[in-house]
Amino acid sequence: MLGLAGKTALVTGASRGIGRAIAIALARDGVSVAIGYRSDAAAADAVAAEARAFGVTACTIPGDVAAAGEVRRIYGAADAALGGIDILVNNAGVMAIGAFRAVGEADYDRIFAITRGVYFMLGEAAARLRDNGRIISLSSGLTRNWAPGAAAYAGSKAAIEQFTRSLSKELGPRGITVNAVLPGVVETDMTSAFPEERKRAAAQQTSFGRLGNAEDIADVVTLLASARARWITGQLIVANGGSTP
Repeated sequence: MLGLAGKTALVTGASRGIGRAIAIALARDGVSVAIGYRSDAAAADAVAAEARAFGVTACTIPGDVAAAGEVRRIYGAADAALGGIDILVNNAGVMAIGAFRAVGEADYDRIFAITRGVYFMLGEAAARLRDNGRIISLSSGLTRNWAPGAAAYAGSKAAIEQFTRSLSKELGPRGITVNAVLPGVVETDMTSAFPEERKRAAAQQTSFGRLGNAEDIADVVTLLASARARWITGQLIVANGGSTP
């Protein structure tokens, strides 16, 4: 246990994949969770039910964080349902890989709309998160290298990393830590369409000879959410199993 019992958290994009694993891991450690999701109510309800099995409060909050006007409502609904928020996890995202000429204006706007949503969600947390709280945003290991076809996606995540660094300075006097986690290739439905040869190559680049899984990332997030990580802030934590380009 990480001393998280009794805390509360809002996790965006929590109906599947890494977000789901984060919500369940937090609940297992005694955190009451608000499950943010965009469209799959049944999946979100299933995550909430699984979280409640650990004896915590869990609710679902629908909304699209890519719409800046929705962000305040989403945060406010979670805040009201849980009686205040201690931990914010910005996990919602979209995967979009393509060469410069293949990524059109609509694709670009869709990718960066999530980044804009994260910015305004961080603003809500800056105003409303409890003192000594925790903010963790999900970036990507693609910001560490020069992968072809990843310019727009990696660029959108790199912006979140700079939000993280700046906000950590603003919120430090209140004891709030602000960090980002940069996963490598993780086996989720978002990466299920990757060609098998690409998955094999990614696995071989890690120190363990395998791809990451959602629980690998969730455990890093729960550690950062705990009091044990109180001296870690403004950091970009790479969680890629030792993968090398």
